[in-house]
Amino acid sequence: MANGNGDADCRQCRREGVKLFLKGGKCYLAKCPVAKRATAPGQHGNQKKKVSEYGGQLREKMKVRRFYGILEKQFRRYFALAVKSKGKTGEVLLQLLERRLDNIVYRAGLAASRSQARQMVLHGHFLLNGKKVNIPSCLVKVNDAISVTEKARGLTGFKDIVESAGSRPVPNWMEYNTENLTCRIIALPTRDDVDLQVKEHLIVELYSK
Repeated sequence: MANGNGDADCRQCRREGVKLFLKGGKCYLAKCPVAKRATAPGQHGNQKKKVSEYGGQLREKMKVRRFYGILEKQFRRYFALAVKSKGKTGEVLLQLLERRLDNIVYRAGLAASRSQARQMVLHGHFLLNGKKVNIPSCLVKVNDAISVTEKARGLTGFKDIVESAGSRPVPNWMEYNTENLTCRIIALPTRDDVDLQVKEHLIVELYSK
């Protein structure tokens, strides 16, 4: 169960200027490269550059895409869905991304990172309401239940992952049973539940042009 892409992940965080939590437990340690060196990668990364309006909007979009591991085509689909939904478009967009199955697996502490959660879902290691599902982008609903397959429980390293990731707090819109390794969605996530420093209104402005 690989976890991240080494220094490439850290460069993404440094590029966006915030922790994107792409490398699991290492992101929470003092030795995290972003904590030690928050400047952008490259020879001139420590030089302050004037960012244009478009550049600022683009950075916010890339920050969210990298945080959740979303491709541009997928991101546009989520944005289109958010536009058609009730509520503030930017907040609805973040809510939709939080409801992805791979994000739920990560939030519950069943994977060290979202990329690892995505791979585990693709390999069919989880059940959604008792049925095996292998689509990371599947959107969960209130009262949905996520559980671990018997095969996944027996995988080498899975217990260590759960024990390590279990130190992270589980969001209050989820109920997690540590003994049964099950998670139930008890409410929809709100804007306050998104632990990413992002100005989502700039993303709305970007796609509204």
